[in-house]
Amino acid sequence: MRIVVFQHADVEHPGVFRDFLKEDGFTYQAVELDEGEPIPDLDPFDLMIVMGGPQDVWEEDTYPWLKPEKAAIRKFVADMRRPYLGICLGHQLLASALGGTVGPAATPEIGILNIARTGEGHDDPLMQGVANPMQVLQWHGAEVTAAPPQSSILASSDACGVQALRYGDHAYGIQFHVEITNDTVGEWAEIPAYAASLEKALGPGAVNRLASEVETLLPVFNRDARTLYDNFKAVLARRPVSTA
Repeated sequence: MRIVVFQHADVEHPGVFRDFLKEDGFTYQAVELDEGEPIPDLDPFDLMIVMGGPQDVWEEDTYPWLKPEKAAIRKFVADMRRPYLGICLGHQLLASALGGTVGPAATPEIGILNIARTGEGHDDPLMQGVANPMQVLQWHGAEVTAAPPQSSILASSDACGVQALRYGDHAYGIQFHVEITNDTVGEWAEIPAYAASLEKALGPGAVNRLASEVETLLPVFNRDARTLYDNFKAVLARRPVSTA
């Protein structure tokens, strides 16, 4: 299986999913869009994974590569009908590219918080086997305010109505973070915008407190990440692999 990963900050990589991919013998091509790396020809790829980042989907003037990225996502998901997984910004980009709307969150979510499956989420293959409600790491100040046509909302929280969505039967976006490792909080806190949002939400010393919380809960987070990964892999197994 050939995988392309769009990244928007070098510290926002697939995290623990790298271990799962390696175990399965999968390799991926990472494209660091924020560093000017070009989007490759999409035909050879069977799966697109799009990670988070400090940018917002509407900041095309500041980050002009967002426009071709959204076009590439739209082509891969809507035209080529190939599998997609988006996390945080990748979730928002999926919605924006396919006709949904994204805007500033009424209540930014930062820290260890709960999400709950919707009625459709209860039956969706991606969400099987995880706790409900589910504890997750949140770190976002924007949100999907309207899901795109032909999509289903799979999870929500008190502050954010679209925590997970499915488009068709092959593309998923999740607002929350399950890919985290023991290094995630420290690495992300090196991004000034992230550090500022964390301290604003949780007060002075928030980096160390959140890192400690994540370390304590990491076995649970990694277990849930493994479950979601295996569920998504099962979705992939039901689809034909391209021969390009």
